[in-house]
Amino acid sequence: MRALAAHPAFRAGAKDMGAVALGVGAWGLVTGVAMVKAGLGVPLSILMSLTVYAGSAQLAALPLMMVGTPLWVIWATAVCVNLRFVIFSAQLRPYFVHLPRGRRLLAGYLTADLTYVLFLKRHPQPGDRDGHTAYFWGNAVTNWLCWQVPSLAGIALANVIPAHWGLGFAGVLALLGLGYSLTSDRATAVSAVVAGTAAVAAFSLPFRLYIVVAIAAAVCVGLLMDRTREAAR
Repeated sequence: MRALAAHPAFRAGAKDMGAVALGVGAWGLVTGVAMVKAGLGVPLSILMSLTVYAGSAQLAALPLMMVGTPLWVIWATAVCVNLRFVIFSAQLRPYFVHLPRGRRLLAGYLTADLTYVLFLKRHPQPGDRDGHTAYFWGNAVTNWLCWQVPSLAGIALANVIPAHWGLGFAGVLALLGLGYSLTSDRATAVSAVVAGTAAVAAFSLPFRLYIVVAIAAAVCVGLLMDRTREAAR
C-alpha cells in the first residue's frame, strides 16, 4: 500500500476527489447530524457511518426507522437505493480482477458514486494496472476521509446544532449538487427526471414507498434506453 501511495496516480486520484470534497463533506455532515436526531444515539450512529458508508441509503432508511416501519421495508428500500453498486462493481471488475479477494472486498466497500465516475472518466478502458489501481486508491481513500470526518463531526455536534439551521435543506442541496455531477449522458438525465416524477406521483404511499417506486421507474427507463441504444448500433 505504501508503494501505491507513492505512485503519481495516487496523488492524481486524491486531487480529483479533493475538487468535489466540499459537496461530499456537506452531505456527510448532514447525514451524521440526521442519524443522531433520528434517535440512533452516538454509538450506533458511529457504527452506521463506518459500516454502511452509503449516504443515500442512510438518509432513506432513517425516516423509516423513526416511524417504526417494518424491518423488511427498510431493508428493501436500502437495497433498492444501492442497486447501482451492482452495476458499478460489474464495470470495475476488469480493472481489479487481478487483486487478492481481500483487496477487492475493500475496494467494494470504498467504492462510491463519485469514486466510480471519476475513475471511469480517467480510465475508460483497462490498461495500466499499476496506474489505475493507484488512482483508485488515492481517489477512494480521499473520498472516505471527506465523508467520514464530517459525518463523525456531525454525530459529535448533533446535540448542540439547532434544528432551525435547516440541515435537511442543506442535505437536499448537497444531494442535488452530487446528483448533477453524476448526470453524464442523456439516459442518466431522463432517468433522473422519471425518478423525480414518479416520486411526486407516488408521494402519498405509506412508509415512504415512493422512494422505491422512483428507483424502480428510473432503473427500468435507464435499462430500456441502454438496450435501445445498443440495438441501434
